[in-house]
Amino acid sequence: METRELRYFVAVAEELHFGRAAQRLGISQPPLSRAIRQLERRLGVVLLDRTSRTVTLTEAGAVLLVEGRAALDAVDAAARRSQRAALGVTGQPGLVLVTKAGASSELLSKLLDAYAAEPGAVPVDVVLCGVAEQGRLLRDGRADVALLHRPFDATTGFDTEELSTEGQVVVLPAGHPLVGRAQLRMADVTALPGLPLPRWPRPDGTYPDGPGPQARDSAQLFQLIALGRASAVLPESCRVHLRRDLATVAVPDAPLVTTVIAWPPHSRSRALAGLIQVATRL
Repeated sequence: METRELRYFVAVAEELHFGRAAQRLGISQPPLSRAIRQLERRLGVVLLDRTSRTVTLTEAGAVLLVEGRAALDAVDAAARRSQRAALGVTGQPGLVLVTKAGASSELLSKLLDAYAAEPGAVPVDVVLCGVAEQGRLLRDGRADVALLHRPFDATTGFDTEELSTEGQVVVLPAGHPLVGRAQLRMADVTALPGLPLPRWPRPDGTYPDGPGPQARDSAQLFQLIALGRASAVLPESCRVHLRRDLATVAVPDAPLVTTVIAWPPHSRSRALAGLIQVATRL
């Protein structure tokens, strides 16, 4: 298959309308229709059921949509990583590390300082993003390496090394009556009146249903907690840079959080290997 044909098919499969797909691609409809027919002949399967009014995916088309998206993402990622490798030779940032804003800040600081002291270290560009974005940036080639947190972040498809494991705490407004407690249980936290747990975005950008407020990052979340609109269960390392109007109580029965460093399994970057070695040493 040609990547051009695959891009054309994905556009039609997502729009389920040849006219809208052609407009999205910036081409006229006849060559788009010819390209899809040529792709079907090449594969020997029908990908789309067409009538005068509707376009629907066949079973084969549904499979190709999933696999085609992954293949196009891999092609785009290869291009981005190749371009970044070339830029590294000219002194531009050599590695891009992505992590959630506000997460593992102490570990990240130590990692960057230790790596910078290594012979042959390259500059590391740090990208701070919202929840559920690190994996997408790593998969599509906009990042070389990521700090992820199990069980919250999916690590399927990446190579990983575990860096640290920690318990969790509940973050509350500083004046809340429960702040003086030595610990709380998850059942107590989920039942807190007026302080629902936040709803974090899924990988596709949508939010689950529930009573809690939507939260994109830690800064937004901490503001909601300080206003008395939410509470949150977070790794205990969040205490390091916690605002004065917030307080924490240990939650011993909350799941342990493991921070991992993750990278694409096919990477052959010496600079990346050096960063991972420093991380595992720390």
